[in-house]
Amino acid sequence: MAAEAVAVAVAVVVCAAALVGTSMAGDPFAYFDWDVSYITASPLGVPQQVIAINKQFPGPVMNVTTNWNVVVNVLNSLDEPLLITWDGIQQRKNCWQDGVLGTNCPIPSGWNWTYQYQVKDQIGSFFYFPSLGLQRAAGGYGGITVNNRDVIAVPFGTPDGDFTLFIGDWYTKNHTDLRKMLDDGKDLGMPNGVLMNGKGPYRYNDSLVPAGIDYETINVEPGKTYRFRVHNVGVSTSLNFRIQDHNLLLVETEGSYTNQQNYSNLDIHVGQSYSFLVTMDQNASSDYYIVASPRFVNESLWTRVTGVAILHYSNSEGKASGPLPDPPNDFYDKTWSMNQARSIRMNVTTGAARPNPQGSFKYGSINVTQVYVLKNEPPVIIDGKRRTTLNGISYSPPDTPLRLADLYDEKGVYTLDFPTRPTDAPPSIGASVINGTYKGFMEIIFQNNDTTVQTYHMDGYAFFVVGMDYGEWTENSRGTYNKWDGVSRSTTQVFPGAWTAVLVSLDNVGIWDVRTENLDDWYLGQEVYVKVADPEGYNKTEMLAPDNVLYCGLLKDKQKAQKPHGTMSSSTDLRRGKIFTLMLLFVALIFAP
Repeated sequence: MAAEAVAVAVAVVVCAAALVGTSMAGDPFAYFDWDVSYITASPLGVPQQVIAINKQFPGPVMNVTTNWNVVVNVLNSLDEPLLITWDGIQQRKNCWQDGVLGTNCPIPSGWNWTYQYQVKDQIGSFFYFPSLGLQRAAGGYGGITVNNRDVIAVPFGTPDGDFTLFIGDWYTKNHTDLRKMLDDGKDLGMPNGVLMNGKGPYRYNDSLVPAGIDYETINVEPGKTYRFRVHNVGVSTSLNFRIQDHNLLLVETEGSYTNQQNYSNLDIHVGQSYSFLVTMDQNASSDYYIVASPRFVNESLWTRVTGVAILHYSNSEGKASGPLPDPPNDFYDKTWSMNQARSIRMNVTTGAARPNPQGSFKYGSINVTQVYVLKNEPPVIIDGKRRTTLNGISYSPPDTPLRLADLYDEKGVYTLDFPTRPTDAPPSIGASVINGTYKGFMEIIFQNNDTTVQTYHMDGYAFFVVGMDYGEWTENSRGTYNKWDGVSRSTTQVFPGAWTAVLVSLDNVGIWDVRTENLDDWYLGQEVYVKVADPEGYNKTEMLAPDNVLYCGLLKDKQKAQKPHGTMSSSTDLRRGKIFTLMLLFVALIFAP
């Protein structure tokens, strides 16, 4: 009997070990162990320091499914503090995992920290990146693919393959050198090129592209249809994306299925993500160019700043040659790109993460409870420093994260007095926060009075993009809003001298970052946080602070020392700990009298 009991115990333990990653809290777990470190790479032919994850640049794609729990153990092997943020992932009532300075103390060099969050009721294409000090300009980014559950239909046939493509402007200077330039009051200037999946351009022009540069090749089969998930992970440059002689059927952006329509090219602004279906319907007499070229710049000066990859059919008869496919010819028509953006609408006839149709949320009939007009200006000098602002305030992160200060009732860390409209007050530096109303409905108008395109992102939320136009926003502008099928996303462009209006339902408790995704302007202060507190108290709807919370600033004395490069809180140990606990439990049950 004892031998039989042992055999049963072993079998149960094996089953428990197999299930521990798929059954905790009722939803599967996905575990990732990342070592974030520097490597030397030469994407534009110049050796430079690049941030890699597990020696990969770009980092790995996280492939998960709606409602999965994600556990990411991050080991910081850089020589400076680190945070990873999850662009577009709406961590429900859990801003503790957001990976920005308003909610998290940085992970010190040589330490590790484990993120744990759920991709609750989400689908779509997103990306992650290091959020501190222009580190994204050195890499450290990667993709997040959130698949539909089997019970939720996808509004198109299963593609024959799935490609993730990172595009973005790139400098050959280290991110630390770029930081110093900004600290010294200088512009970053024209980037050195555009990368595709961390690689430089195909040598489409011998005079513009030097020999020996590694380029990206996408291998496809004729007649098949593939999904391309394209992310602009660059510093500050809007890019036009196109594939020579192929249509881009837009199907999804940042978690929303869109009306399916073909584009010959699409402007993708910094921080934005799109999914296209592309059918391989050409005769493959040669390979085809995949191009990402800069927008709203002097193209004659920026000729070298073009990303070029290769689409290679298995039956291709030769290499791509000749001129690149033309970019949009809209130098004299500044509304072309805006009209293209307006054409992106939500597919209200299909479901997404839940069975109910996306369009059943009738946002156009909800009463707005708060209105904020956020105006940015060209950089200004404040206290001798070159800074960027929203409503005249340049955000400076305090040493103590805002959410942590609230938890321990530390006063004076920030103020809840961010102005609802631009004011005539002299520009200032501080930590002024928007006081959002829990379960309220907020209208935010981004007014761009600078000369470059800005993209604005809101952590913890998707918002409905309901309107955009040139000129100054007025109350009458609401008459132009799309109140039916405006796309729901987390990042929107705002054209220079123009405005963009979004509506957002403040149902996610926490303190959430609203920022420009343009890294230089973000670094210089174009940012604000929105506090959404449950009036019933901290522990009613918001997730509790994690056991492994880091402390800094006014709370630094609470932080326990961590052995450099320790792994006690790693995701591997979490898994082992759960398995060991189950082993003890089941063995005890088997041998109980």
